[in-house]
Amino acid sequence: MAHSTDQLATLPQGMVIAALELMNYMLGDALKATDADDVLCEMCDRIRRAGVPLDRASSIVPLLHAEAVASARFWERGAGARSYLFPYSAESGEGYSNSPAADAHNSGEWVVMWLPDTPDDRYDIVPELKEAGHTHYVMAPVFMRSGMSSTFSFATCDPAGFSAQHFAFLRAVFPALAACQEILTTNRAMHEVMRMYVGDEPHRRILSGDVHRGEVMHIRSAILFADMRRFTELTADMSAEAATGLLNTYYDCLVPPVEEAGGEVLKFMGDGILAIFRAQEDGVAACAAALKASREGLARVGQAKTTPVFEVGIALHFGEVAYGNVGSGMRLDYTVIGRDVNVAARVAGLCGALNEPLLVSEAFVEHSGVQGRSLGRQTLKGLEAAQNVYGVGA
Repeated sequence: MAHSTDQLATLPQGMVIAALELMNYMLGDALKATDADDVLCEMCDRIRRAGVPLDRASSIVPLLHAEAVASARFWERGAGARSYLFPYSAESGEGYSNSPAADAHNSGEWVVMWLPDTPDDRYDIVPELKEAGHTHYVMAPVFMRSGMSSTFSFATCDPAGFSAQHFAFLRAVFPALAACQEILTTNRAMHEVMRMYVGDEPHRRILSGDVHRGEVMHIRSAILFADMRRFTELTADMSAEAATGLLNTYYDCLVPPVEEAGGEVLKFMGDGILAIFRAQEDGVAACAAALKASREGLARVGQAKTTPVFEVGIALHFGEVAYGNVGSGMRLDYTVIGRDVNVAARVAGLCGALNEPLLVSEAFVEHSGVQGRSLGRQTLKGLEAAQNVYGVGA
């Protein structure tokens, strides 16, 4: 492939200026944009203004995401941009295998199709392109330093297709397009991976520079701690895959209600879930949200169709969680610490012994005003003073 400057040398002055302006945009303002759809629209509009008869374009990038494998953005002349997430599933790769993207990645070269001469069964996308009136189609691969691969595609409905001059323009600007895509994709992946593994607030703090051992962040909140009763016993004879499936069903029952009520899941600890609901002013709203999420989570557990059937114990407490960097040398963990976290965990441990699915601490009762049934003062392992514990209806 000829170098970008070699391609520019073949273009008339007007297209050279347009190419340089587009490259400057992709490596400047585009990197500051908050909406990638806007970037794709601006890119395509600039390509058209340069004289290239572009009617359709796409940018497809891989994701490091728990529920999706790729993000696709499509632009069509007169319709703007639209976005689509390719969900993760066992069949995620089937559509890719019969696509021009796969061939472009395998060969490292642009896949160019003159559609009037392309058989409909060449790729799954060919009939769709023909039906929309496209004549020329290009799939261009992007290879990132991270090892991930992405693509751009360009298509026209012009009866003459893309000319040699049009291809020269696209090849001249392509390194800037690819660099912009890689920077934005890498940044998105970094944020999504961090959020996926440490939670929303911690991921922002880590990326803002909170990466030194001993630094601690305090959050006043309603604290929810849940665990599955008899998890070790239930999974003793299960395969690792079956035990993981049961655990994920349990998480699916509890995590969505927490997030829907405005809570944040801070940590998964085996079969334990630690979540918080940040307090504003007196904490009443945070406690109400925590109680609502707990009841909805327990309702979903009751409706779960699993073998074996499982039960869950949830404890609610009000206090302060502390996030801190702990570890040694270059290996740190951004973890949850603090007395109030221990109280919530210990109260949750009483659910089985007291045969109660939902327990709340005295501090939670004081801040929420909830009317609970007193279960007396309970000794909590590791804590000197006994604590008043209350049962509330699930």
